[in-house]
Amino acid sequence: MAVALAESGLSGITITAAPGSDETIAEIEEELKQAKATLKKAGIKVNAKLSDVGVAIDCKRAIEAHMDIFPSMDILINNAGKAGRYAHLGDTDNDISSHNPAGVSEIIATNLSGPYFMLHHALPYMRRLTRGRIINVSKRTESMHRKAWTPYGPTKAALEAATIAWAESLAETGITVNTLSPGGAVNTKFGTGTITGHGIDPQTIRPMTVWLASSDSDEFNGCRFVADRWDPSVTTTEAALGCQESQIFPEPERDTPLKRAWF
Repeated sequence: MAVALAESGLSGITITAAPGSDETIAEIEEELKQAKATLKKAGIKVNAKLSDVGVAIDCKRAIEAHMDIFPSMDILINNAGKAGRYAHLGDTDNDISSHNPAGVSEIIATNLSGPYFMLHHALPYMRRLTRGRIINVSKRTESMHRKAWTPYGPTKAALEAATIAWAESLAETGITVNTLSPGGAVNTKFGTGTITGHGIDPQTIRPMTVWLASSDSDEFNGCRFVADRWDPSVTTTEAALGCQESQIFPEPERDTPLKRAWF
């Protein structure tokens, strides 16, 4: 996602990462170093920071570090996440009684508290602008309630609900909040801790990321998109519309400013 935005013309970016309980600080620092080098090759100014989104003060420091270097914060992408392996310890047949409570807390802190903490600290800076973008990375709806993905899947369902709430609260500000699902498991180390060679190509998420970050998506707020449905043979707006799903929760009976979230 960061490389796609860099190649689309973004002038500067801050990337963050933190080790999970099965990773080391040295490993994550090396990954950040490699990511920074890749982004620099794309011609973008990069700030890389070791920061745990599940810790509020880390989020505050990450945002402040960005603002110390760059003049503004236009886009916030909540992509940090922890998979079910932290709870079921690699055995997807484990039921809840066999889950690791510390791992469950770790997943919830990263996947749900993290986006809230980041938005909480970023929003005062984003409000200085006439427009802004918040992109919450979600997952395929069908797998949100699979037993093997507990509590990872349910945290993404909760993030979808939060997206709607945040989108409504920011509806008059020019800041939009949308979710983006890759469309399935991605061929990264995320799920198991190693790259298996199976799953969606990570580059699949690039076009939708760039479109959501652009002014072309101005009218879309509180919406949900699935990246692997992108059709490169049509215009970018037509391709984006082809990626859109109706929000996973029923349209509210109350009046809502979110006019394109349900269909």
